[in-house]
Amino acid sequence: MENLMMRSCLHENGTIENALVFEPVRDPAPNEVVIKVEAAPINPSDLGLMVGWGDKQAARQGERNGYPSLLIDLPPAAAQAMSNRLGQWLEVGNEGSGTVVAAGSDPAAQAMIGKRVGVFGGGLFAKYRVAPITACLPVPEGTTADQAASCFVNPMTALSMVETMKMEGHT
Repeated sequence: MENLMMRSCLHENGTIENALVFEPVRDPAPNEVVIKVEAAPINPSDLGLMVGWGDKQAARQGERNGYPSLLIDLPPAAAQAMSNRLGQWLEVGNEGSGTVVAAGSDPAAQAMIGKRVGVFGGGLFAKYRVAPITACLPVPEGTTADQAASCFVNPMTALSMVETMKMEGHT
């Protein structure tokens, strides 16, 4: 099975490039599943990886592997601040949802085949995602892919806001 996925790289010239790449889908470990991704929201943290502090208005089209890519130049200070990711093609997409199409040998993984799940952990701007079952949330039948796609980051953000409010003594 071949996977089409989005990756983001900060190049030495201070340009972030977002490109589509093909990779084979690896076999799942015993406690992992293969998810056919059906929906993945764009979270602010995804935008940080994809555009950083670049001028989105000055984005331009490039090409990589015969497909269009998106190029965004960073100001020198921003490129320096993000230098720890220099030359690394990072997977994009913090959360999403899809249907489990294959699973490792663990009975809990096998039980998820055919189920729609919400999933987090990166790499969800892809056709397929291999993920540990602990990163997957089976959703009730009838839940759409769009509904399941935001079941991690947004609720965690809301929970952290409430907990911060309580820690600071607010009601």
